[in-house]
Amino acid sequence: MKTLAAALAIVLAAAGLSARQAPDRSHPPAVGPAPALKLPPLEKRTLSNGMPVWIMGVHKVPTVQVDLVVKAGAGADPPNKFGLARLTADMLDEGAGARSALQIADAIDFLGAELASGASADALSVDLHVPVARLGDALDIMADVVERPTFPEAELKRLRDERLATLLEIQDDPEQLIQVAFPREVFGPQHRYGTALLGTAASLQGITAADMKAFHAAQFRPSNAMVIVAGDVTPDAVMPMLERAFGGKSSVGAKTTPIADASQLKARHVYLIDKPGAAQSQIRIGWVGAARSTPDYFPLRVLNTILGEAFTSRLNNNLREVHGYAYGASSRFDMRSSAGAFYAAAGVQTDKTTEALKEFFNELTRIHEPVASEELEKAKNYLALLMPRNFETTRGTADALAQAYIYDLPADYYATYAESVRAVTAADVKRAADKYIQPDKFAVVIVGDRKVIESGVRSLNLGPLTVVEAAEILK
Repeated sequence: MKTLAAALAIVLAAAGLSARQAPDRSHPPAVGPAPALKLPPLEKRTLSNGMPVWIMGVHKVPTVQVDLVVKAGAGADPPNKFGLARLTADMLDEGAGARSALQIADAIDFLGAELASGASADALSVDLHVPVARLGDALDIMADVVERPTFPEAELKRLRDERLATLLEIQDDPEQLIQVAFPREVFGPQHRYGTALLGTAASLQGITAADMKAFHAAQFRPSNAMVIVAGDVTPDAVMPMLERAFGGKSSVGAKTTPIADASQLKARHVYLIDKPGAAQSQIRIGWVGAARSTPDYFPLRVLNTILGEAFTSRLNNNLREVHGYAYGASSRFDMRSSAGAFYAAAGVQTDKTTEALKEFFNELTRIHEPVASEELEKAKNYLALLMPRNFETTRGTADALAQAYIYDLPADYYATYAESVRAVTAADVKRAADKYIQPDKFAVVIVGDRKVIESGVRSLNLGPLTVVEAAEILK
């Protein structure tokens, strides 16, 4: 009964990403000055229980998106219950109120609506997309899912078994395994970011319906949540429906303890996970990056656009276009409430692993050189022109507003986004590169055919090399 967005969330679990956070690998929009972003007015209201409501009228088609966002994602997992937030989120619509999972699905389908739930590192959400004419009926179902989930044992067993099967699949798939192996080596298994948001086999086996009920009771509180509405509605029309659906609970929720920043790496180290017969070597290179709250956010966005975020970036041009070692290469700053990872990544031909590593480090070194004005302007225009895409749909609009809530972004963040991007200078880019990209301290994680690639990797003298068993990564 999960939507495509929910399915994508499961696929991305090994990377510690949500569908909201999936990296953009699209071709850049046409380069040129971006027009000012003009958004509809944002109306801020409050339910009687104190829960804030943000409403943005988008009167293009008669549909509406309603997201209830809770500031408690995988970062709120107890140390011995990694995977609890994500499993709780996915169980919300597997039985709620008087309805079973199938009854919820049938009722939502009858209304022509879509209902999904999921969890990222920093938040959990229940999202509804529905024709305006059916909003009241759909909100009744959403309210059950949000406030009265039943966490049935049969559905818990099914979802747990699916996740355990996913972990086995990850162990056999180099492309998925690298997404788990890299953060484990950078953050360590005790840090929450060092284990997939999906959890481990041991932690999943230990999660009970009682654990999920306790997590839900503690975190789904007006003091810890917000309702976001985007679509063909007015505040006066929608507020009575939201009050009926979500205005009842008023007790204070648990205070989520922020995740401590991980210790930064001090020296370069190579980790090799052997997958005999692998057609490609999966490579990730990096370390602990920056939190979403960093004052260097815009310099880092411009820096990474030049390095590896855009299709025309240096890494992709080098490894794909110039040398043909990979179908694509990228880099990413995974910014969360605490510092997530920075990494450069690609799946490369097995017999070109050594050569690809050389080119990775060539680009990670070259990014410290002053960037040319033309390349800088191209990157800034790319980012400025890309932002309006977030508001092309009601889903995108609600998601953008959710990001503003989760990370406490300034009220004028989106209105001044292009201006903030354009203010980044070449000196800012170099300063950010010097601080956040230090290749001599990076972890180099490779999943590939050891007997084919090990001697070449060792010949590069990148640092000590440790061979790691795939099964060990998923413990």
